[in-house]
Formats: sequence, C-alpha cells, structure tokens
Amino acid sequence: MRFWIVVLAFSVVASPVLADRLKDLARIKGVRNNQLVGYGLVVGLDGTGDKAPFTNQTFRNMMNQFGITLPEGVNPRLANVAAVTVSATLPPFAKPGQELDITVSSIGNADSLRGGTLLMTPLKGADDQIYAMAQGSLVVGGFGAEGQDGSRITVNVPSVGRIPNGATIEREVLSPFSKGDTITFNLMRADFTTARRVVEAINGMLGPGMAYAHDATSVSVKAPRDADQRVSFLSILENIEVDPAEDAAKVVINSRTGTIVVGQNVKVSPAAVTHGNLTVTIEENPDVEQPNPFAGGETAIVPRSQIAVTEDPARMFQFGPAVTLNEIVQAVNQVGAAPGDVMAVLEALKQAGALRAELIVI
Repeated sequence: MRFWIVVLAFSVVASPVLADRLKDLARIKGVRNNQLVGYGLVVGLDGTGDKAPFTNQTFRNMMNQFGITLPEGVNPRLANVAAVTVSATLPPFAKPGQELDITVSSIGNADSLRGGTLLMTPLKGADDQIYAMAQGSLVVGGFGAEGQDGSRITVNVPSVGRIPNGATIEREVLSPFSKGDTITFNLMRADFTTARRVVEAINGMLGPGMAYAHDATSVSVKAPRDADQRVSFLSILENIEVDPAEDAAKVVINSRTGTIVVGQNVKVSPAAVTHGNLTVTIEENPDVEQPNPFAGGETAIVPRSQIAVTEDPARMFQFGPAVTLNEIVQAVNQVGAAPGDVMAVLEALKQAGALRAELIVI
C-alpha cells in the first residue's frame, strides 16, 4: 500500500512594513479578560441525556432545594437531563446587569443537548467568587441520528451548545486602570526595536520623557490620575501609528498537516543539496487451492506477495551566497521537488548550519 503526504507551501513576498496603531500592537497592563466556569443541569432533552451517577446526585440535590425528597435507592433514570459545564469570558470593565455569551458542554455521556434548557447556574472565577448567573435555552449547531441496527451519523458536535446573552453579570472585577501615575503597554510580540519605536512615537507626540521602556515588552507612559482625563489620554495614545520591527527569520513546519511557512527574512548559505525518494510497494494476491473431490483434503489459502522497490532519480541543486526567499522557491521549483521534499531539505540545511533562520516544528 502506498501512502502520499500532501504538503502546502506558502511563500511570503517581501513587502514594505506598514505602520500599525498602538492598540493593535499592545495591551494595557491590568486590562484583561477573566474566565468564568460553572456546573449545572440541562433539562428538556428528547431522550438524549446522560446516565452518569453525578447527574442523578445533582438532580437529587436540586429537588431537595425545592422541598422534594426522593426515596433512597430509587434511580430516577433521567433520559432528558444532562450534567454540563458552563464557561464564559468576563471582559474588562464589565458592570453588573450586563450580559455575556456562554458555552455549555456535556461532561457525561449525553448524545445531544439539542432542545435543552440550562437551569440557573452560578459562574465562578479563579477566586471562587460568583461573578455571573447563567440560564436559558441552548442553540446547538450539531445533530445526530441513530438507526435500530446500530448505524449512526453525527454532524458537527451536538454535545456542545451556546446561549447568546445567557449570563447576567452580578459582580464587577476591580481594575487598576485608574490607579498610579503611569499606564503600561505590554507588546503582544516582545521586540526591543518595536519597544524603542513606541517610545519614540509617544515622546514625539507628547514631549520628551513622557514614555520609557522597561524591557522588550513593557512601555510605561506618564498619565493623568483623573479617570475622565485618563480615558481621553488613552484614546489619543492607542491611535498613534508605529512601524513594528521585522520579525526574526523563521521557518515553521507543521508535521501533522505538512504545511510549510517560510518568512521573508530567511536566507541560506552556499550549499549543495541532493534528495531522492525511495518507494516500497507491497501487494497481496492470495490464491485459493481446492483439493480433489475424493482426496480428503481441505481448502487452503496460499499467500502470494509481490514486493517492488522503486527509487526516483536524485535531484541536486545548489544555493549561492545570501539566497533570498524568492530564490529558494525558484530553485526548488526548477528541479521539480515536491513540497514533502522541501521539508526534508530544510531540516538538513538547518543541521548543516546553512539555514540562517530558526526552524520551528509544530
């Protein structure tokens, strides 16, 4: 049996660096999202609920809160109830009374959450405090169907659903935004050159000494203490345009999908490369031997294997000094090397010290 690996190679053509707004390059220190999670029950399912023991226990506890006590040892056999986890992201500056989108996921063996309703579920943060309450009808994009003979088909994921505006915020997260005499921007990609350019752009607009860099990530700016003035001050800062520094030379290889991404600053030192493919094909054609009617023997299957080994002609090409990305792509295309060969060639060049870039395999 012969296996083929399909590889998609992307080439990045060098282009002039465009200025980006500061809001696209950095985030304000302390202004962040917070994750919330909760545990609850989804009811009203059409026989697609789970049969996990913790679901029955949760159902009993809920009934006790309503003043209904179920006899001990009685299994409710809840086919229309499922135990779920509820997750949400609390954005910065969120205030009580605002609403959040939530994601509801089954944690038992429920077949589907389609048509279910989430009962009131508290959502807690990392400090174990309740920040929101969730409840509502689920929107499920997937569905499944099963026949009596055991055949089954599933489209997307029916055990996960969403509830738009399904949670109401009950507690506000305190933010350090209005505290202190400075505001700190943290770059999303640490780079000393970009940090220096941010400082120069801010000082060029506000005056010398207004901004200073701590390291390759953080840049602090002197800011007014009054909250209203600080908001206006930030609205000006976040729209300042900065030319980000070019990224370091990198080659990224996805070993699972065969994708290769080569950055525009990648270069190769003088090197000669040869690469060939060896293919082994094994075919099984078993023969059936039938004995004579009166011989008293048994029918037997005799294996017949055919093994063939083929080797493609080796390809050799040479890289000159200071080769650019476009020249690398052209050299590989001229010899007809498959993208799968490119992966092996790049790895070999890195080991030989000829690839002047960081090789990242994900």
